Amino acid sequence: MIEQSDCLRVGKPAPHFSATAVYDQEFFPVQLSDYLGKYLILFFYPLDFTFVCPTEITAFSDSYNRFQQLNTEILGISVDSEYSHLAWLQTERENGGLGNLKYPLVSDLKKEISRSYHVLADDAVALRGLFIIDKEGIIQHTVINNLAFGRNIDETLRTLQAIQYVQSHPDEVCPANWQPGDKTLVPDPIKSKEYFSTI
Repeated sequence: MIEQSDCLRVGKPAPHFSATAVYDQEFFPVQLSDYLGKYLILFFYPLDFTFVCPTEITAFSDSYNRFQQLNTEILGISVDSEYSHLAWLQTERENGGLGNLKYPLVSDLKKEISRSYHVLADDAVALRGLFIIDKEGIIQHTVINNLAFGRNIDETLRTLQAIQYVQSHPDEVCPANWQPGDKTLVPDPIKSKEYFSTI
């Protein structure tokens, strides 16, 4: 099983990888460095042709344009082959498939990427790890769910927006449940009272 000490540290560079991805019914090489200059939602899921996984994968695809507007790309990764990915993409949603996705699925058949991101469970399948990587290739956020329950796409989007806000406003921080347009805090004993006086 995964040890607590194995978790990747937020604020550190994301581990590099090169692999084969499937997009628009074609195979192509992909590597992490392809995404420098953009934000990246990198998420792992256990296996193709399962049950919770397609709900997450298609939900990210349905929200893809919202992420694109924030200069953000999405990559999904599992330990399946690119051929399994392709077959699943060619299966319609009403039959448990994915149909056409708006972002690539990456094959991690050798389990090297899952291992390097410390989400590989029992040397078998990846847990539901999600990483938000910034334009410089630095991990800004990570969350890992166990196998039986999916992630919240709206919360991923909100967290991304908070990351982008504080990176563009380095003298401010975002409080709990912050949404775009909400008040922020100045991390100063005196100036912060302006925020706290409003809650």
